[in-house]
Amino acid sequence: MNFDLKEIPFSRFGSYLVISYINVKKSLDEGLYLRNIRGGDNDNGAVFKIDVLKNGMPITYEPVATPTLLRLQTNGGFVELCLSEPDCLRIYGKDLGIRLTMVAGAYDNAFHHRQESWQVNSFSKNIRFMFTPLIGSLNMDAPWNVNSCDYVIADFIPNENSHEMSCAIQEFITSVPDCHFKDDFKSCHEKVESEYSEWFDKTLETSDKYNRGRELASYITWSCVVRPEGNLTRHAMYMSKNWMTNIWSWDNCFNAMALIRNNPDLAWNQLMVFFDKQGPNGVLADFMNDQFSYWNCSKPPIHGWALSWMMRRSKRISVEYLKKIYHPLSNWTNWFFKERDVNNNGLPEYQHGNDSGWDNSTVFHKGIPVESPDLCAFLILQMNLLAEIAGILDLEEEKESWEELSEFTFQKMITYFWNGEQFTARYFGEEIVEGDSLLLYMPIILGKQLPLNIRTKLINGLKKELRFKTKYGLATESISSSYYIPDGYWRGPIWAPSTMLLIDGLTASGEKDFAQELARKFCEMANQNGMAENFNALTGEGLRDPAFTWTSSVFLVLANEYLC
Repeated sequence: MNFDLKEIPFSRFGSYLVISYINVKKSLDEGLYLRNIRGGDNDNGAVFKIDVLKNGMPITYEPVATPTLLRLQTNGGFVELCLSEPDCLRIYGKDLGIRLTMVAGAYDNAFHHRQESWQVNSFSKNIRFMFTPLIGSLNMDAPWNVNSCDYVIADFIPNENSHEMSCAIQEFITSVPDCHFKDDFKSCHEKVESEYSEWFDKTLETSDKYNRGRELASYITWSCVVRPEGNLTRHAMYMSKNWMTNIWSWDNCFNAMALIRNNPDLAWNQLMVFFDKQGPNGVLADFMNDQFSYWNCSKPPIHGWALSWMMRRSKRISVEYLKKIYHPLSNWTNWFFKERDVNNNGLPEYQHGNDSGWDNSTVFHKGIPVESPDLCAFLILQMNLLAEIAGILDLEEEKESWEELSEFTFQKMITYFWNGEQFTARYFGEEIVEGDSLLLYMPIILGKQLPLNIRTKLINGLKKELRFKTKYGLATESISSSYYIPDGYWRGPIWAPSTMLLIDGLTASGEKDFAQELARKFCEMANQNGMAENFNALTGEGLRDPAFTWTSSVFLVLANEYLC
């Protein structure tokens, strides 16, 4: 499989190194860059611009990317790049050299280290590199000026006799890496190919119709995993290695779901990584990366729903696992009732659109805080699961307590939010009438726990033409709404998480044919247009970040469960 480097970055499992084509940053020249994505998405992470050299001068090239090899092709030769290890970039060239020009900041520098190696210290990106020529030579241009280098340019030049060039770029934080290399470039590439092949074989199977999507989703999910480091206690699948270089505490649930059948240990790590850093009051961070956790928002409590889904599909979630998650999940649930109920009416609220995951939904048009039925539905499912786990763990009193609170919340949700025709949201007790958001149909995830008349009206609302239902799936804002925007984030585009949740809810409601129809629409759209962050509801065009993991994971789950 080849992919477009202008949309999908080149990386590998476990690595914070990424090669991307950047053409949208005014501060950088357009071109190919080696990036370090530590520290989140406040910066593009570009460390070195990459140029191909012919006789010491940059020339144009055509990048050809596969999951394990990036080839920079010209009429007069080629350069190949491979991440042989998460912290090592190996490069090989025939008849051509390569130039790395540092994106310089304060105190950045380079100096001769040992033998032919040079150490390059990027203060601005909090990382250091070791440059080592293996075949050919390294020419460094790094003039020192007081306490930094004015610039750093590294040219790796082919051997005059063989016309070959080979080098290693190693990253490190504290310890200088061993610079002895036994394997040649071909052997390094074969090793990575073997690693990726093993991952691909474990990727959820789909029908042949969706092979293109499966291959792309497999690469995106594999390449977006970073290794444990700093604030991250486990291998974590980032949302993307384009610019959404964090994990958010509901995105991780969908990625865990796609992994649970064939990669259960990594699936469990996705679910637990946020609980490892849980706040003392039970809250989960909004998002995390290797350097910090962000607490100004939270995300919806879909963790119980996701865990229940995973338990039905894998025996690996043992009693020991349930013991580990029971109290953290309990504390997360209780946090909503203790900290997110300003008016003390027993119905938690969102204090910002970002708390819901539907950042700019019309539900939040009037103001905040907002009481919304989807939050109650998520908590009801989570409490149902906690009651089930408490029973497994012989915690009978806690089991009864969760069952009582779940039923109490369910009855209050129906009384407070159902207006006879549909669910509503409320701002300081006042019904919100602006817009027509799909968010208010999310209680369908309760399935047959809902009364039949409510369930029927929700299903009919989802099926209604010229409202949410389109050729490609369910728009997040009615296409007939005056607030609908084709690229309006949560005011129109189709998203993977809303699609997955609603399909699961429809299935639980007995609407298997409609659920399958929506799964087919989503998978055909993603198979054709890629694993974008979201999609135009009327054209199916991919929008925003074009290489997103939760889109990839939902595609794999839906294609495997509903369309095989």
